Order: sequence, then C-alpha cells, then structure tokens
Amino acid sequence: MNGTALPQPADLFALSTDRIHRAAADLWPDEPLALGDHVPSVTGYVHRARVGGRDVFAKDSILGLSLVSVLRGLAGDRDRVRAAQAAYATSPASLLAREAAQLRTLDAAGVRVARCAGYAAGVLFTEPVTGPSLADLIAKEPARTGDLLSVAVTGLQGLQHPQVAAQVDAAPIPERSIDSTFRRKFNGVSGRLYIARLGLDRLDERTRQGVAAVVGAVVARLLKLRLAPPISPTVIVYGDLKPEHVLFPDGPDEQPVFIDPGLARGPVHHDAAKLVSRTFLALIAAPPVDAPASAVVDGIAAFVAEQTRPLRGALRGLWLRRLLVTWLMDTVNILSTYLTAPASLPLPEHAQAVVDQTEALCTLLDQVSAQLAASTDPDAAWRLALRAVVKAAAR
Repeated sequence: MNGTALPQPADLFALSTDRIHRAAADLWPDEPLALGDHVPSVTGYVHRARVGGRDVFAKDSILGLSLVSVLRGLAGDRDRVRAAQAAYATSPASLLAREAAQLRTLDAAGVRVARCAGYAAGVLFTEPVTGPSLADLIAKEPARTGDLLSVAVTGLQGLQHPQVAAQVDAAPIPERSIDSTFRRKFNGVSGRLYIARLGLDRLDERTRQGVAAVVGAVVARLLKLRLAPPISPTVIVYGDLKPEHVLFPDGPDEQPVFIDPGLARGPVHHDAAKLVSRTFLALIAAPPVDAPASAVVDGIAAFVAEQTRPLRGALRGLWLRRLLVTWLMDTVNILSTYLTAPASLPLPEHAQAVVDQTEALCTLLDQVSAQLAASTDPDAAWRLALRAVVKAAAR
C-alpha cells in the first residue's frame, strides 16, 4: 500500500489474508493453514479455510466498518487504513473480539451457535455449520414461511439469560443495529452526499438520479418517523438476525443454529423486524418459482400476528408502526450499501438480484413511508405494505 490513493479491494484482501495466516500461526503453531474459497461480503473479509484436519471459517474486520465504507474512503487513504488497522486488530474492544466473546457466552447459555474455534490478533475462526439456511427453506417451501420464522425466534429465547445479559452489558455490538446504521449513513451533509452518489458504478445515469431522489425523500421521512415516539432499549436482541444467519443442520423441524451475532440491548421488535425486512428483500429479488409471492407474504403476516398476539390496543399499533419503520430503514441501509459498492468489490450472490430490483424497491419504500408519514392507522399501513410487497415481487 503506497501513496495517498483510496484502498482497493485487492489491498484490503491482501492485508486480511496476511492477518489470517498470522493469527492461525499464533493459535495453532504446529498445524498448517490452507485457505479455501473467499466468501463475498460487504461487511468483512471471510474465507473458508482448513487448519490441520479441521474446516473453519476465518473472518477479518477492517476497523469494524463495512468494506464498502472503507473503499469509499470513510477511514482515509490506504496508508492510514493500514496503520489504523494494525492498532485496531490488537484491541480487546475490536468488533471480532466482542463477537468471539458473544459466541462463547451464547454457547455456554444454551443458545445453539457456530462455535468459536479461536480468536487472535483481530481474526475470528468459527466452526462451519452445515445444512440449509432459513432463506433456503423459505425459498424451497414458501407455504412454511410463518412457521419457519417462528422457529427462528423461539430458538433465541436464551438471549435473556443473565449470563448473556452480563456479557452484552460489558461488550455489546451496537453498531450492527438497524437504527445505528441508518443514523450513521444518513447524518447531515455527509448523508446527503452519500445519497447523491448512489449507483455511480451500478446504474445508468437516468435511473441513478431517480433513485437518489426517491431515497432522499424516503430517508427524510424515516429520520422524522424514527424519533416519534422514542424507543427505549428493553431486551437483549440478536442484532443481525438475517435469514441466512439462521441454519438448520438437523432439518427444518429441529432447533436452528445461529451465526454472526451482534448482541446489544434494543427494542423488543428489532429481531422480528430484521427477519421480516430481509425475507421481504429476498422475495422481491428472487420470487419463488413454483408458488405465488403471496405465499411468503401471508406467512410473514401470520408470523407478525403471532408476535403481536399478547399486545392490545395502542401497544399493538405502536409495535406494528415500529416494525414498519425499522423494516424500511433496514431495506434502505442494505440497498444503499449495494448501490455504493465499487464495481471492483465482489458482492454476495443475491446482491446483484437486489440491485436489479432497485426501482421496484424504491417504489415500495416510497409508498409505505408516505403512508407512515401521513399517520395512517398502523394496521391499515401494514395491510397496504403487504400488498405493495406482493406487487413489487410480481414478474
């Protein structure tokens, strides 16, 4: 890394590969490390690997930021990133140091997670988990969507264990929360500049300008909506509960295994909102081949009805409204990340499918956020949102 140019993917990957080899040598000095496939990600550098006779995943985080943010220059030029990362990797407060501690605590508390195989010098090694993900199962059996989502949430009941709460209060990972990410991306002048650059490498200019206008309007609405009424953190939330982070090694009727925790204190609806958001996103990006999109949407509606069943009156309406706002914020977060990713950065397999549906997603975000901004009754807004998702997923 020389000069003052911005980091390039090859620069970051070379640094991470070197750190992975050094960390493995520290942890297992007598066992050779062989790197397998690179697993494309916008958040960190992940590799399949083999240490001695064991398969593992090796993960490195650049300054606790997304790769897209680093490549856009948020952490400075190449030399600055390299110097800062050398210090960051040895910090006990680094993102992956906290994730390693959370995995160990969850395992001890009886929550099924990918086990931490080792952590050293900023690099996390985890044991692989085989079997289909929640996303895979929903795509295969859309009619089971509601039941599968409920199984995922039920598998996290151990999050409220006192041992987990103590670990979270000592070393939370709040930066993976939807609200924190949204505020960080769209704060002030930098947020407006960020929106103006959406799609520079990935959309034609006319489409790009239309997308920036719609996203700008949606973000302005959501910044107001997220403040009223304020949300007080009340429970331990998983934080990054995507369908691809829920795996079923023993089959769809057995307890799932979770990967990539981002435990923190947060609002009670947060994990459900993340599941709903990413399931909607996957549906719009790749509708089921042999079933209508409504099969998945109906399952999500049933899941949300189950989550709100204990609530009455205004409390139920408030929960639904918060779910809607959080879902929209998460969708804006991930769509904007994909749209600002440099063309040279390998994206996850599903990301291009999401980018291809940018205009349909923008229409959906605009319609649902407008309903919320107009103070539409939460039940009515939710029903309208479900219909809008079915329409967005229609091909």
